[in-house]
Amino acid sequence: MSLDPPDRSENKDAPISAVVITAGQSVHLATTLASLAWCDEVLVLVSHDADAVRRLPLPCRCRIATHPFDGYGRQKRRAVSMAAHDWVLSLDDDEWLDEAAIQAIQRQRLATGSASYAFPRRTFIGNQEIKHGPWGGETVTRLFDRRRCVFADLAVHEAVRSPETPTLLPGSILHHSFATCADVLARSIRYAQPKASIIQEKQEPAHTWMLPLRGLAAFLKSYIFQAGYRDGAAGFTIALSRVIDSTLPRILVLSGHAVRDRPTQPANAICHDNGNDSLDRSLRPQ
Repeated sequence: MSLDPPDRSENKDAPISAVVITAGQSVHLATTLASLAWCDEVLVLVSHDADAVRRLPLPCRCRIATHPFDGYGRQKRRAVSMAAHDWVLSLDDDEWLDEAAIQAIQRQRLATGSASYAFPRRTFIGNQEIKHGPWGGETVTRLFDRRRCVFADLAVHEAVRSPETPTLLPGSILHHSFATCADVLARSIRYAQPKASIIQEKQEPAHTWMLPLRGLAAFLKSYIFQAGYRDGAAGFTIALSRVIDSTLPRILVLSGHAVRDRPTQPANAICHDNGNDSLDRSLRPQ
């Protein structure tokens, strides 16, 4: 099934390819693709269940490709390289653009503008928007020129590397990764192994005596200093996830349980990179 496209981008001199990587069974993928129907191309790179994607309402300029999952960074690099156009709009399969973001992109003269563009990202746990803590006020780079920018080759938290500070556009990316608070903690545990591999590869120091200090600092930063407590139980959960993020990968390294293999993406995995591809609020507003 195909979606009829709305008005196409005004950037006739710089067509846009939208790329999405997915395992194939994301509950939000149809919404993601619908928000990209105006693009000149939509490429979906599937690592597990391509038939599930084909059963969705697809934009009329949508292509589906398949490749086994070998880490978020490499998979996104592969999708970008397969795109037909140099300007790439990359969304995760649990993200979609609001109308203001779409209009902001369509107004840009990309051929003479910045190398990359970022958007505010509004993350939800269930129906609750997270407005404080490390996810409050988050910005992510999603639109870029692949001739000048590239995804970092990291197993997780694969940020776009740009030669200049991304320009911040109006609108928002809506991010629905987590149905419940338990999903937040499960994600942190699932990502611990690939993060441990990154620590090993970079030969970063890991010391047992530092674990309590790291955990305490991570919790206080998220819950107190970034006002995560204002999001109630969800904010407490996010602070706990920060403790896991900062300690469990190093525990795996110290215990000899870290492995260097690329992560395996579960069939129902959600692709996201909360926190580590956020920019330091140093974006140039448009």
